[in-house]
Amino acid sequence: MPHARTRLRALAVAVLAIAISGTSATAAHAEPSKSELTKKIDKASDQLEDVVESYNKMKISLKKTKADEKELIASLGPAKEALVAAGAQMNTIAASAYKSGNVGTMNVMLEGADNLMDRMSILEQISRSRSRDIAKYTATTQNFAERQAALKATQDKQAAEVKELSDRKKKIEGDLKELYAMRTAAYGSATETGSRYTGPIPKISGSAGKAVTFAYNAIGVMYDYGADGPNGYDCSGLTSAAWRAAGKSLPHNAAAQYSATSRISRSQLQPGDLVFYRSNGHVGIYVGGGQIIDASRAGQPVKKRSIDIMTPNGYGRIG
Repeated sequence: MPHARTRLRALAVAVLAIAISGTSATAAHAEPSKSELTKKIDKASDQLEDVVESYNKMKISLKKTKADEKELIASLGPAKEALVAAGAQMNTIAASAYKSGNVGTMNVMLEGADNLMDRMSILEQISRSRSRDIAKYTATTQNFAERQAALKATQDKQAAEVKELSDRKKKIEGDLKELYAMRTAAYGSATETGSRYTGPIPKISGSAGKAVTFAYNAIGVMYDYGADGPNGYDCSGLTSAAWRAAGKSLPHNAAAQYSATSRISRSQLQPGDLVFYRSNGHVGIYVGGGQIIDASRAGQPVKKRSIDIMTPNGYGRIG
């Protein structure tokens, strides 16, 4: 009997050990480690930045399409004026003919002509002028209608893409919010707080110096998707704002900034040049000494850090 009790106790201990082990395994599975959460947050942040940079680029394209449509509508004005002038001429002839007959009309319209041949020549010129005006207006309005339809189709397509990107942005932002909540619950704060830079700023001449100084003064400002300051920046928002302070205009999109700058090699880098990463999905401003200043991702402030945060895929100089 004592042996039976001993065996029962041993069995109970084994069952309890298995239960505890199973519970621990389940808890470990349900609660990722800090490093795993950090990786997931970083991955989602990179995806979100890619989406937002695409969103920024599409907004630039949509803005241009709308501007093209306004320009097209304005271009129709001269043709309309020509048609109005031609119509006024015809109305004058018709009114004169009604009041004084055909011969009287010719005299009214051709008073200055010396002979019949001169008068016939003037009539022919008027007729040709009206025909040209009408033909020009017809061609212009036809071209206008075709171009307006094409621009409207492009605008509709771009607006749909902007909406799709906006929806994807909201989805990733929701995923990030959940990841932040998990990390905060398990390990404390999931984000950093920024502190402004108080150290020395290198003295650099010219417009590049103004851009670099701006970037130093932006250190500590928190990342904000789609923002170009002063209370938040995304990566291309920071570089465009820095160079705007130096009197140069850059589009608010990393890929568009790559296209807008001249290609240089790493050995040619100077403060103020731009450094591009992740197939032009991210950009920072070079400040010398192998360092860049960039707005990296949600939950983090603008920082100065190594140019080799990841492998650069290109370098650009503002002309």
